[in-house]
Amino acid sequence: MRRFLDRVYDGAGLLAALFMAALLVTVLVTIASREFDFRVSGIDGYAGYFMAACAFLAMAHTFKRNEHIRVTLFLSRAKGRLGFWIEVWALSASSLLAVLLAFFSVRLVLQSYQFKDISTSLDATPLWIPQSAMALGATIFAIAVIDSLIAHLRGLPYTYQAPPADAERFSHD
Repeated sequence: MRRFLDRVYDGAGLLAALFMAALLVTVLVTIASREFDFRVSGIDGYAGYFMAACAFLAMAHTFKRNEHIRVTLFLSRAKGRLGFWIEVWALSASSLLAVLLAFFSVRLVLQSYQFKDISTSLDATPLWIPQSAMALGATIFAIAVIDSLIAHLRGLPYTYQAPPADAERFSHD
């Protein structure tokens, strides 16, 4: 199961990278269209869709690589059982918020599909299509946070316990 989940997180990160490349292409096309005086209808909307897809799909991958910003003021001082329970509280609250984000993101996609919502630009893109990337990313992120909570409760190493591999490079000895 561990290998499968890690592959899911890495796959989401790869999809995020592909959407980032697509975002780059849309920005370059927009620049070229201004320079060479041609218009591509709806390209600004697609840049926004790609940016949102990139952000949401990268969340789980970033979280599992210990690259989210964490405030560990209390955790760094709390040791033993107190530290364990503070971490349980933090991961539980994070899990709840991540599940709510995933739930409402999926619900938004279903409602957009049901009501046949389309973008307001000339291309009239069905909104459930770009919203699906957001819902997928939010769902994978919720799984990643719950995965870390379960690992912590079982006493297993999880997401951000180990320092980054290049931590020595940044130490000031």
